[in-house]
Amino acid sequence: MIGISKLYCDAIEPSDVLRYGRQSSKLPSHLLQFSEDKRPVVILNITKRCNLRCVHCYAGSNNAESQDELSTDELLHILDDLADFGSPVALFSGGEPLLHPDIVRLADYAVGKGMRAVISSNGTLITPERARELAKVGLSYIGISLDGDRETHDLFRGVAGAFNRALVGLRNAREAGIKTGVRFTITRRNVREIPRIFDILERENIPRICFYHLVYTGRGEKLLSEALSHDETRSTVDLIIDKTADLHRQNKKIEVLTVDNHCDGPYLYMRLARENPDRAAQVLELLRYNGGNSTGVGVASIGWDGSVYPDQFWRQHILGNAHLEPFGKIWTNPDNDFLMRLKNKKQNITGRCARCRFLDICGGNFRARAEAVTGDLWAPDPACYLTDAEIGIE
Repeated sequence: MIGISKLYCDAIEPSDVLRYGRQSSKLPSHLLQFSEDKRPVVILNITKRCNLRCVHCYAGSNNAESQDELSTDELLHILDDLADFGSPVALFSGGEPLLHPDIVRLADYAVGKGMRAVISSNGTLITPERARELAKVGLSYIGISLDGDRETHDLFRGVAGAFNRALVGLRNAREAGIKTGVRFTITRRNVREIPRIFDILERENIPRICFYHLVYTGRGEKLLSEALSHDETRSTVDLIIDKTADLHRQNKKIEVLTVDNHCDGPYLYMRLARENPDRAAQVLELLRYNGGNSTGVGVASIGWDGSVYPDQFWRQHILGNAHLEPFGKIWTNPDNDFLMRLKNKKQNITGRCARCRFLDICGGNFRARAEAVTGDLWAPDPACYLTDAEIGIE
């Protein structure tokens, strides 16, 4: 994640991170991306079922029972393992996690084990009663997908009325006292609606938004033709920066992040180097703390059958099964050559990425996207929009 509001709008200083010693167990949630120990935030897919049919679903979910889903007791045991390993966040996802009958119990258990419990949802099932239940057990945050205004969002989600129901869910969560946010996946079909999304954030008093760059996995494989060009991506990132700056000038402190394209960090730094060199130097230090892409290090995913993946998008690479052995043992297995190379990806990537002057702050960008397009997981990420001159290899 690249915190546009934190970095560009002076919402955080390097000293803010150092005050907590950069240990994930001590850092507040908004600073976790700068942790030094990088205990993984774990996306726990607790069900394959979903009541929508999203065109870009990385999990390929549907509204049907799956015979290989773990039981609630098995999920509780995995939460024990995650807590013992020191994972700071359990992010409940799916499918649609609110279709799981024990979502409140699972969130409550995670909080009781000392983790932050977070939900990633389509928002359509957040009733006032369910929101109050989740608030009561201490849910830290719920992120809800909005991929445009009403017509565009409903087309993305494959179900009429999904937009209106998601907004109602957002309001219900906010009124219950849960921190809420929006997740927006950028494609050519919805990129022009980004200003409308900012309008919705203001109108609905939503304090956070994550703009996701498209990853071509799951059903998202079919959307490769809808990925932005490099020039379109640069323009879009500039738009997001400009809109964020406008909000902060009005003292509207909405947290804005971009996700899954870590060259956004160097791009933001280069822009600041032209506009505000002193702040640019601070941002460069923060970006080094961040370290760029954290697949296999600071983020992990566990499927509904217990399969452990390097991140939520990379399901062709199974590291083990958290139902059969402790997560920590899987995550640190020295005999797993793929995992060990992934944890040291900067020594294994090739091409222009290997020679890039921003390698330490980008981390080689997104390996799942490189593999999806080229077949080589160590090849340069084709979504990197920085020029050879900008990365210092010309």
